[in-house]
Amino acid sequence: MASTSITDNPALAALGDAPSAADLQRRDERLRRRESLLRTAVPIAVVVGLLLLWEALVRINNVPHYIIPAPSLILTTLVDNWETLSSALWFTVKLTLLSLAAAIVGGVLLAIAFALFKWVEIGLFPIAVILQVTPIIAIAPLILIYVSSTTAALLLCAWIVAFFPILSNTVIGLKSADSNLRDLFQLYKASPWQTFRYLLAPSALPYFMAGLKIAGGLSLVGAVVAEFTAGTAGRETGLASRILESSFRTEIPMMFAALLLVSLLGIVIFIVFAALSRAVLGHWHESEMRRER
Repeated sequence: MASTSITDNPALAALGDAPSAADLQRRDERLRRRESLLRTAVPIAVVVGLLLLWEALVRINNVPHYIIPAPSLILTTLVDNWETLSSALWFTVKLTLLSLAAAIVGGVLLAIAFALFKWVEIGLFPIAVILQVTPIIAIAPLILIYVSSTTAALLLCAWIVAFFPILSNTVIGLKSADSNLRDLFQLYKASPWQTFRYLLAPSALPYFMAGLKIAGGLSLVGAVVAEFTAGTAGRETGLASRILESSFRTEIPMMFAALLLVSLLGIVIFIVFAALSRAVLGHWHESEMRRER
């Protein structure tokens, strides 16, 4: 039987030469750059479009600034009052980061205790659940009464909100290690530290990073809610106090400017922790590895 060449077969001839490895690598690089550009450009375009629509509607309908200020007026107010707002922003940033750091330390250490000692989990986990399901707005007034320092009370309120996601996710991660690998570690008589270092910690890391992204936003929410409850008293106050003061004085543009800073701070926190998650997990875990489309 005579052999058939590629040129004699129309279907195979239409395919042409197979792409080389270098061609495939260049194509994949172009696709990654395109996807990265779209991920940045599309959200920015949507936000800019909404802001322009907001500006146009306010100007066309002559809406008073004490009802809905235009984005341009909010930006002007932010620039004009930057000295006041920047100090409030820095206070909120400190409160958020300190509460988040305390939540990370406390949540991780307690999660390790839960994973290694069964009776510790049985005894203390219900208390952690009670703290999580109790609205912080309900217990913040009590904390402000019993804690003499207002800053310490605000920090405690924000910590309560951010603590449980770290604890819960880390406990789940520590318990999600493959049972076959656990048996293998026992077979080779690995020490508890070796089991924790090489098996439990890597298994818990993706869960911990997910909890960190949740707790980062919740720590900001807890700080703002606690300060709303505390009011505007005290020498050091944050953005929530600026919002309260503006509402009392019906300075709506100032209120929107402070609210804008709160939103931007939350976005920055999420972006930072999302980037940290990609840097830590992107080269080995499926949740952050880039998939080719």
